This record gives sequence, structure tokens and C-alpha cells, in this order.
Amino acid sequence: MSLRGRIAPYLDVFRLTWPLALGMANNAVMQFVDRVFLSNESAASLEAVLPAAIFSGTFVCFFQSVVAYSGTFVAQYFGAGSDRGCRASYYGGLFLSAAFGVLLFAFVPLGNIVFDWVGHSPEVLTREKTYYSIVTAGGFATCGLMAASGYFTGRGRTRLVFWVNLLGNALNVLLDYMLIFGFELPSAGMRVPACGIAGAAWATVAAQVVQMLVLNVFAMCEMGRHAEGDAPESFWTLVVRILRYGVPSGVQAMMNILSFLVFVFLTGKVGDLAFAVSNAAFTVNYLLIAPIEGIGIGAGILVGQRQGAGDPQGAFANGNRALVLAEAYVAAATMLILVFHRQILTLFAGDVAEVDQAAFLSLGFTLFVMMMVWQFCDAADVVLSGALKGAGDTRFVMVWMFVMAFPFWMPILFATYWLYPTMEALWATMIVYVFVFFAGTLYRWLKGPWRSHRLIA
Repeated sequence: MSLRGRIAPYLDVFRLTWPLALGMANNAVMQFVDRVFLSNESAASLEAVLPAAIFSGTFVCFFQSVVAYSGTFVAQYFGAGSDRGCRASYYGGLFLSAAFGVLLFAFVPLGNIVFDWVGHSPEVLTREKTYYSIVTAGGFATCGLMAASGYFTGRGRTRLVFWVNLLGNALNVLLDYMLIFGFELPSAGMRVPACGIAGAAWATVAAQVVQMLVLNVFAMCEMGRHAEGDAPESFWTLVVRILRYGVPSGVQAMMNILSFLVFVFLTGKVGDLAFAVSNAAFTVNYLLIAPIEGIGIGAGILVGQRQGAGDPQGAFANGNRALVLAEAYVAAATMLILVFHRQILTLFAGDVAEVDQAAFLSLGFTLFVMMMVWQFCDAADVVLSGALKGAGDTRFVMVWMFVMAFPFWMPILFATYWLYPTMEALWATMIVYVFVFFAGTLYRWLKGPWRSHRLIA
């Protein structure tokens, strides 16, 4: 086979995944800018935003992951040539998003009780509760967005999703600046007061509402255009099947965030300066890993389409190609972050006292190096987990996450905190966790029974 022939399949994977990767990177840039703004508003806001966002995400991600799994059904029906199945899967996801949006309001008071128990400083605690409450209540928009996004991505229409995502995030950045710091336009008689971290939360929710409305309007406009293929099982049967496979996917996502939330809460007890550095480093980490999450979603779509078409070997090949693209990206991105680490960290040091600047930059570089160590395995795990979920192997992904996060990592993490409570030691436990996690996921991808799974009737 010629070189061009060998590269062509990777280019096909790249064409589908690049909008997803850039869309997730766009989300990361939005959060990056959001937290740079907050770091200049106050150090307390920077300390508060990460635990508040993660804790909110613990609940929101469960519901949005279940809804998003309707997109895997869309992918398998698309591979099988059933437009009716794609449409029914979208309606199933939309129904679930409406039900879950109502349930999310119940998690607002529960989360505030947990923040009281954690015991962060009063200044940070007030900001944590504010951000958490607004973003959690606004989680209905994320769920609704996932239903429409799953419909288009499952059919390979990833560019449309990217452009809508770009529109929403551009709006978010604009609203961030206006609402965090305040905005005044005397000639128009307009004045927006400075809202601080509450402004950042409202900007996030507003941008998600816009994305949800635009993408669902596009989806509804397409509903009447496609009617080919066999009709799937009844609507309620399909909803139950989405729940059957989507709930393990949602539990896996929730446990992933919950374990990381415990990690963040413990790092918050090491010291304010170290906590601010850690939060800044994890913001950069998300900027690095977010495109990989997009490639992981793409791997799930590609595997799902091939499984729906009855081609497990093609599914395996596409999953591996997505993995190669992800690792190539990580190699380039990690080098850039290490080269420009000082300039990146300086963006987060706006409210740090001059006497602490050197310590901030020194610890930040150390954490960056540790972060680079685990990135290659973390990227592989994200992509292969996405591929397994695209094949319907969601129960393994859920069980493996539980085993690794709680019986394995949490005891190591708490023992390290009690015996040697430094930020470097706590971060070292993350390296161990990610490496072992990756080994199990890789074995399942190579040897697991996922090839015989097929979600659709």
C-alpha cells in the first residue's frame, strides 16, 4: 500500500474529529479566559471557581452523559442506514434532557450543605456557593444541548456543532468581561455592575442556553427531511435502552469528577498559595486534555457507526487511528506548555503578592512537569474509553472507574495527605492512578468482548 493509501484512513478520522477537538478546546479556552479574569478580580475567586465548577459538574455531568448517549444510538442507527432510528434517538435524548433539567434544581441546596462541611475560608466559601448554585441550576441548558449535539455528531455532522459551540463560547467570553468587572456605556445610559464570580457563572449559563436553542432549532428543522430506513423499537423502549447503556456512562463520568473533587478539596487544605497554583495548573491541564475529549467523542462515533454497520474490525481500526491522532497532539502540546510555562503561569499571578511571585512560578513549573508525565496515558485512556462506550461497553467503563478511583486511588491519596501533605506529593498520587487506569482500559480494548455488542434492534 502506498504512503497516501496508509494516510487516507487517518485523514478520514481527522475530518470527523477535528471539529469536536476544536470545540472542546474552545470550551477550555473559554474556561481559561474565565479564570484569568477571575484571578485578576481576586485570588479568592480563583481559589473558589475550580472546586465549585467541579462539584457542579459532578451532578450535571451524570445527566448530560446519559442524554449524550442518545448520540451513540444515533451513530449506530446511522451506520445501519436508519434515519428513523436517528430521529427517534434524538427525541429520546430530548425527553430525558427535559426531565433531568428539572431534577438538577434539587441538587442546589445539597451542594451548599457539602461546601459548609468542607471548611474552606469564609471568603472562598461564599464564592464557591454562589458559582455552584447558578451553574447547577443552569444545567438544564447543558442537557438540552447534548440531545441536539448527539443527533448531529452521531451522523458525522461535527462541523455544525463546532460553529454553534464557537458562537456560544464567544458570547461567554464577552459576557464574562462585562459581568465580572462591570460595564458602563454612558452614551447609551447602560451600566452593568461588577458581579465578580456570580457574573462568571451567569455568563456560562447564558452561553449554554444560546447554544442549546440554536442547535435544537437546527435539529428540529431537519426532522422532516429524513425518513428512510426501518422504524426502530417503540419510543419508550428506546428511552429505556438509552438509560440502560447511558446510566453507566453517566455514573462513570460522575465518579471521575467526584474522585477529582475529593482531590481538589484536599489540595485546598495545603495552603492558599499552593491551592491557587494547583488550580491554575489544572486549568492549563484542561486546556491540554479538552481536545482529547473531543477526539474521544469522535472515537465513540466512529466505533458506533461501524458497530451499527456490523463491522467490528473497522470499529477497532478507527479507534486505533483516533488514538494515534490524540497521542500526536499531546506530544506537540506538552512541548509548547513546557517551553512557555513562565508566560502561562504569569497570567494567573495577577493578584499574588510580589513577595510570593517566585514561589508561585516555581511550584507551577514543578506541577506542569508532573502533569506532562501522565498526559500520554491520560489521553489514551480518554480515547479508548470513548471507543468502548461507542461500542456499548459502558458497564466495564463504569466498574473500572469505580475500582480505580475509590478502592485504589482514594486510600493512596488520603494516606499521602496524612503522612506528607505537600502539593507535589498529592499530585504524585495522580500519576500512579492514571498509569494503572490506562493499563486496564488498554487491555479491555485489545481483549474485551465489545466486538459482539450492538445497541440497536
